[in-house]
Amino acid sequence: MSLFGSATLEGTARYRDRFKVQVADNFFRNEQNLWLSSIGIGTYLGNADDATDAKYTEAVVRAVELGANVIDTAANYRFQKSERSIGKALGELTSTKGFAREEVLICTKGGYLPFDGAPTRDVRGYIEETFVRPGIARLEDFAGGSHCMTPKYLQNQLEQSLRNMDLECVDVYYVHNPESQLGFVSEAEFYSRLRAAFERLEQSVAQGKIKMYGVATWNGFRVPPEGPGYHSLPRMAELAREVGGESHGFRFIQLPFNLAMPEALVMRNQMVDEAEVSTLEAAAALSVTVISSASILQGRVAQGLPETIREPLGSLATDALTAIQFVRSTPGITTALVGMSSPEHVKENLQLVGVEPAHEDDYRRVFVGK
Repeated sequence: MSLFGSATLEGTARYRDRFKVQVADNFFRNEQNLWLSSIGIGTYLGNADDATDAKYTEAVVRAVELGANVIDTAANYRFQKSERSIGKALGELTSTKGFAREEVLICTKGGYLPFDGAPTRDVRGYIEETFVRPGIARLEDFAGGSHCMTPKYLQNQLEQSLRNMDLECVDVYYVHNPESQLGFVSEAEFYSRLRAAFERLEQSVAQGKIKMYGVATWNGFRVPPEGPGYHSLPRMAELAREVGGESHGFRFIQLPFNLAMPEALVMRNQMVDEAEVSTLEAAAALSVTVISSASILQGRVAQGLPETIREPLGSLATDALTAIQFVRSTPGITTALVGMSSPEHVKENLQLVGVEPAHEDDYRRVFVGK
């Protein structure tokens, strides 16, 4: 039986209040009328096997128990197995751990071929059998043979994700790396496809199957306007207004941000009211919440950090904690996602529940030191 409901203000406030004794100021942030933890759990990496499934389920349960109520996944992560692990975790949390569906934000993505439990050697055959013959998508709708964002395809993927996680509603549904299309279609065609996708997602909002939607990108917001795969956030917001009105559901973006990839903060690649601004500034102006992926860049910015970075960020116990502290202390970033596939990783990273984000003056010193 599917879990009913979605994240709510009352539910997430109740979740926040569970930790008021040990939580530091500004660990939870009020965004989109929800209280969200400044650290969330990602579920991207790992083998597609039963042992990893069990570890992810345990890690998600432990993360929610320790103060992280933002859970992120995608249909293609571990060939749908990450979503299914989250479904098991949510079942445990609500049936035996005393948590409610309304206390947590569940985010997933659609766009890439998901496969089912394992990759296939015959990708074309998989596409034809799974999507073309049932009339969900045409072969030519798959950019590069792997990415599709037609309305019917996204609807199919959303329904699949809801089944995988035993949910009635996903809180945030992202179009996954839409820039994957730009190497194969014109810019005009790209935004036409994105508009159609948003229109379908607005219908899903109206049907109660998603609460909000957005785009999760890798390069789209990190390159200059003339760069390959560039995304204009104001243009995306305008598309959402066209199909959904002022109360549209386009309220989240996800992008990589870390010590080695600070473009969202430092690159002025967006145009808002005739002013060149950063992606973080544009998002704030457009009432769009920013979630950071790759907060420790799969461990590559979690070791060997110089004292000029460690000290302003609080001289924390490990470089991994320092890297996470940098991301969640960044003005405009609501939640730093960290891939955590074991309860041990969760326990280590959520030591930051009791640590305040870096003060703005100390944060600035990180850049001076570099």
